[in-house]
Amino acid sequence: MQKKTLGMALAAILLAGGLAAYFSQLKPIPEPPPDMPAPAAVPMPPPAPAIRHPLNAPAADASAVAPLPELEQSDAPLLKALGRMLGGRPLALVLTDGVIRRIVATVDNLPRRHLPAAVIPLKSVPKVFATTGKGDSLAISSRNAARYARHMKLLRAVDATKLVAIYVRYYPLFQRAYEELGYPKAYFNDRLVDAIDDLLAAPELAGPIKLEQPGVLYEYAESALESRSAGQKIMIRMGRGNASEIKAKLREIRKLVSGSSGPS
Repeated sequence: MQKKTLGMALAAILLAGGLAAYFSQLKPIPEPPPDMPAPAAVPMPPPAPAIRHPLNAPAADASAVAPLPELEQSDAPLLKALGRMLGGRPLALVLTDGVIRRIVATVDNLPRRHLPAAVIPLKSVPKVFATTGKGDSLAISSRNAARYARHMKLLRAVDATKLVAIYVRYYPLFQRAYEELGYPKAYFNDRLVDAIDDLLAAPELAGPIKLEQPGVLYEYAESALESRSAGQKIMIRMGRGNASEIKAKLREIRKLVSGSSGPS
């Protein structure tokens, strides 16, 4: 009997509250006095940008997947996963500190005019930049492409499907690093696709590529080339053959992370 009485009391309270709320909505809202300004409307926050290229994680047995490490402790397990993907090949070209942060910063800067050398996750290309000629005939030497032989060998060993599987597995850490970089409402995979598309748009030039050297560093003599993104200028510098191979691999990766191989 006591439980029944308590239940009826609770029902009455809820009913009374509901009726009170209902009738309060039927009452007209009083106009503010003439000498009192109407309250200012509170601006709504801007909507978060829509995700253009959602990354679909493959279905997996959650009990069989180890939890991700913290971003600060991710170097060793990520490099181990990359080593397995490459068939046990040593990652001699990869810098081993802050790998995810370096990758994220590099991807973000590739479509821009400048790419800080300090953020690149790979070791510098050996030997001196190879040129030919002087003055108005200064150009990139055909021998310069050979400087990237070790990097191209590593690229050829990459299985795009396995690489993207590692990327998907560690994606929350990539996203966290991107937010730390200053994009709390942006989606890193969208930026990755943008960077790939920018690299795919790099021109493949057949003839000698003229240079000038106004200071210590070389620049492209043609302003149309010098004004291109950092990523595209790297592709041009690597040589037409190397760039063609890189683009083929990038199209494989783009299709896996976005569902399309992108512009041809």
